[in-house]
Amino acid sequence: MLEIENITAGYGGLTALSDVSVSVGKGEFVAIVGPNGAGKTTLFKTISGVVPLRSGRITFEGRDLSSYSAWQRAHFGLAHVPEGRQVFATLTVQENLEMGAYTDEGQRRRSEISDMILELFPILAERRSQLAGTLSGGQQQMLAIGRGLASAPRLLMLDEPSMGLAPAVADMIFERIIDIRDKAGLSVLLVEQRVADALQSCDRGYVLETGRVVLQGRHETLLKDERVRQAYLGM
Repeated sequence: MLEIENITAGYGGLTALSDVSVSVGKGEFVAIVGPNGAGKTTLFKTISGVVPLRSGRITFEGRDLSSYSAWQRAHFGLAHVPEGRQVFATLTVQENLEMGAYTDEGQRRRSEISDMILELFPILAERRSQLAGTLSGGQQQMLAIGRGLASAPRLLMLDEPSMGLAPAVADMIFERIIDIRDKAGLSVLLVEQRVADALQSCDRGYVLETGRVVLQGRHETLLKDERVRQAYLGM
């Protein structure tokens, strides 16, 4: 589905990603973990078209993305839920979800997708008329994920969805992410600071350090890797 081949990208004169290759298959849950500053968020922004690609190739469902802008990529079925939630604070929950449904497929499947979102996150139905800026952090994260789902994507990219959340709320968010993959049949690409949770939940994972992939493999392989256990799992 998504093929990232030997890409290099960055901001201005800074190279944040160097010769990075990542793939996500249809229906797969793939996690990317690593320390702060490793280039994880830059990778997502490069896939989305916000950060320009210097070299390498990104294809989505066989389509080379290099000649398409960020808004066009959303119409192809890529949804990026950014770090820090970034909901529209002065709009209601319902209006935020409507903003997410601007893609052609999101409009076509609007009623169906709305029902799925509210089933995943019932609190959003209860707070439908509430301004997004007045929601709790966990509720805002649910809304951000719901807004991403509203575009009817085929690949959902989640950047640090547990950031700043209480452990119990973060656990619930992880459960919903697994539901999204299993029940909605979406592919999921996750960047996450809770390494153990990310690797236990995913099918495959990549470890990104200083802009390079240093380890990759099935989740059980990475969880047993001594380097991962020492550096990220505190073992």
